[in-house]
Amino acid sequence: MYTIAVKDHFMIAHSLQGEVFGPAQKLHGATYNVTAEFRTERLSQDGIVIDIGLALNALKAVLALLNYKNLDEEEAFRGVNTTTEYLAHYIHGQLAKRVRASFQGTLKITLEESHVAWGSYEGTVT
Repeated sequence: MYTIAVKDHFMIAHSLQGEVFGPAQKLHGATYNVTAEFRTERLSQDGIVIDIGLALNALKAVLALLNYKNLDEEEAFRGVNTTTEYLAHYIHGQLAKRVRASFQGTLKITLEESHVAWGSYEGTVT
């Protein structure tokens, strides 16, 4: 399996619904470091998994949809707990749309909330 990864970050505000979230039920900020890992069994005709510039630009475009936003006010997230896990899945879907013409394989999105906590979503891009 071949892998190429790109990284970036974004900052949001949000609140989470449910007693399990304790003080995070109140509006608070979060900064996430994001890693997008592109994996495939075979290299392209050009000998690559995906063009690194394309991957990085696509990730930046997706994160621009979230950066400096209060997710509680965004229509796309109405009625949804914007947990780390949920956001990883959302970013995966948005990024997959942008790269599927140039990449077929597995995409794993990892969001680091801090140096001790992170979450991921992994799925196929076809």
